Amino acid sequence: MLISAVSGVNRDDALTAIARAESAIELGYQAVVAAEAAGANVSGLLEELNVGAEILASAKMFYRVGSFDFAVYFADVCYAAVINVAARADEVGGLAEVDGKWRLYLTVGASTLGVGCVVFGGIFGWRWFKRRYYRRVLERKPEVVTDES
Repeated sequence: MLISAVSGVNRDDALTAIARAESAIELGYQAVVAAEAAGANVSGLLEELNVGAEILASAKMFYRVGSFDFAVYFADVCYAAVINVAARADEVGGLAEVDGKWRLYLTVGASTLGVGCVVFGGIFGWRWFKRRYYRRVLERKPEVVTDES
């Protein structure tokens, strides 16, 4: 407690810094969950948030033992480490959403083209087969069978 009195950091300052870091981590996790729902790869962002959570745990530990200046320091380090995660998660989520839409359009277009090829191929194939069959039948010479009764 002697260190806290010398540095000018009190319990309320430490609690405020910890709350600010907690809200930054919470906002980051919410943004990462939304980006993951959009189909983005968020493993790197989650790793950054986990590092921030470990730093926040250190800040809370220093707060519990009464070392408020270290609590504020670690809370500020945590805040600085995770403050940009939410913005990057929103960006990655937006890109994944656009990519998903383009993939959907490509799939619909390719499927439509494939079905069209099968249908028209079937129609033209049947016409070709029918003409060929009639031509071959008509080219055959009929056999004359005598009635021997």
